[in-house]
Amino acid sequence: MSRISKEEKRQIRSTMDAGQRREGLRVTTLALVAICAVFFSFTVGRYSAYPSDVLRIIWGYVTGVAPDLDPNVELVFFSVRLPRVICAFLVGMGLSVAGCSYQGVFRNPMVSPDILGATAGAGFGAAIAMLLDFGILGIELTAFLMGLAAVGISYLICMIVGKRANLMLTLILAGMVVSALFQAGISLIKYVADPYTKLPEIEFWLMGSLASVNYSDVVKLLIPLLIALIPLYLFRWQLNLLAFSDEEAKMMGVNITAVRLSIIFSSTLISSSVVAVSGIIGWVGLVIPHLTRMIVGPNYKVLIPSCIFLGGAYLLLVDDIARAFMAAEIPLGILTAIVGAPFFIILLCQKRGGDGDAA
Repeated sequence: MSRISKEEKRQIRSTMDAGQRREGLRVTTLALVAICAVFFSFTVGRYSAYPSDVLRIIWGYVTGVAPDLDPNVELVFFSVRLPRVICAFLVGMGLSVAGCSYQGVFRNPMVSPDILGATAGAGFGAAIAMLLDFGILGIELTAFLMGLAAVGISYLICMIVGKRANLMLTLILAGMVVSALFQAGISLIKYVADPYTKLPEIEFWLMGSLASVNYSDVVKLLIPLLIALIPLYLFRWQLNLLAFSDEEAKMMGVNITAVRLSIIFSSTLISSSVVAVSGIIGWVGLVIPHLTRMIVGPNYKVLIPSCIFLGGAYLLLVDDIARAFMAAEIPLGILTAIVGAPFFIILLCQKRGGDGDAA
């Protein structure tokens, strides 16, 4: 076996450095896009605010000098816009990272919290909690347990039926079946709910909205997201290795069972927490990871941070449309489905073409 010369080592190192610089530049660009989306979202709404007003409010808060503005502008900024913008960014960030992690751990680019049944399961649990007046903590806990149960059932069916053959298709089909089962449970809850009190509350919540969020919701969403994002970020190298077969990953020192359980648990915690605060907002966990891979590539070292920025910016812009497009606010679940469903069809067509070429 011939040795690598110093010149070849230098070229390899130079190529790797150039690749890392490109990745860093792309992540930085996405971060700037996210910052611009946050700033733009402060100006959008029924009570309009000029960019200069937003800058003066921020500068006044930093320096402690009260800006010379209409008090209503500051009231809207701090009481309405700020908690909503934070929640929208956290929801988009969480759903995109959860979808990205699911796709990595299951080696399936079509997997998302929606398709695996996590969203429907969490929605079913939250609907039960709302029907029984469990309170916000009960809603979050029940949503998490039902979301985890839905993903577990989908994966169990895949392992039993798939038998290591066509695991991708089997997992998608199993997730759709489980999701349909929990959707039926949601329909049953709506059927038995009081039509004058509980039913409108459950129905509106299921469509997904951030219309009534406050700083308490920010805290309730931020804490579980931080708890879940830390292990997902730490396991980003293992997610890269999970792209290989289980045998190859084990040879590289990956504890397959522990890593998978940790990632599934963390991703389900994110999905369930989001559902408990904002309702069901679909397709984000499928669309954003694919768009991010097109920009930064499949390396989870940069893919997860990039999903944070792009997912947050995406849902901020969708929420801006929901607030400003019509006089009555449009539920977020409707808008994300309008974008996500055609994207999924395109993805299926591309996959079919790729399978045909491979054949």
